[in-house]
Amino acid sequence: MTQNELYVPKGGSAGAQYTVDIDPKRAGWTYSSLRVVELAPGGTHTFTAGDSEWIVLPLEGGCTVEADGKEFQLLGRESVFAGVSDFAYVPRDAQATIASGVGGRFALAGAKCERRLPARYGPAPEVPVEDRGSGTQLRHVRNFASADAFDCDKLIAVEVITPGGNWSSYPPHKHDENRPGVEAELEEIYYFEIDGPNGFGYQRVSPSREGGSDVLAEVRSGDAVLVPDGWHGPSVAQPGHDMYYLNVMAGPGETREWRICFHPDHTEGYR
Repeated sequence: MTQNELYVPKGGSAGAQYTVDIDPKRAGWTYSSLRVVELAPGGTHTFTAGDSEWIVLPLEGGCTVEADGKEFQLLGRESVFAGVSDFAYVPRDAQATIASGVGGRFALAGAKCERRLPARYGPAPEVPVEDRGSGTQLRHVRNFASADAFDCDKLIAVEVITPGGNWSSYPPHKHDENRPGVEAELEEIYYFEIDGPNGFGYQRVSPSREGGSDVLAEVRSGDAVLVPDGWHGPSVAQPGHDMYYLNVMAGPGETREWRICFHPDHTEGYR
């Protein structure tokens, strides 16, 4: 895919209900979706899950989520840089309503799936948090819906905070082939927010095969990058401006797992 197809600037996928609205048709693939809805104080939003499972993740503010006859109170957070958030899982074929007394922004990370799991609450204290890399490659990973942290059918989703001036998604890696025990085929969306006014970062996706995906994008808050295939990384944060990204992944594998292959030209000296 071309750079213009892979880079989705803020507002580039907006619709009547969402400031970001990336579904499989828009992305040109089969499984992964991302929506961002903004609610004014007292606002509500109702959506139908359809053939996808969804996680409602507060980016800014708190809300209640009603789904399958259950109600979940999400405390949320002041911003994505303030810390981990709680979240709610909405199963396929359900109708859900998000309501926020204070208003806010809420991500809906989705994946086309087969199994219908129960609606559930994900507490913030149970989200595994890890540091990866060191020095200028250090980043903080919040594995709220990683394959081994929270049960979904297809959906894998994590958050990453890259300190200003650092590189993450490094070494470049890929997951575009089904190689059991080595690599899992996963479509991926990167959604970005940058701390502070006028902050920016860079995202690289390079081909892993002839004619594969190729993009170098300057990213700002509200932008997204699609990764249907290829080596992705590094993700580079402007000095003085921490960078956040939400990764949404799903694929055709019978087993839900995150298995990646590092670029052989960039692993020497990696810490």
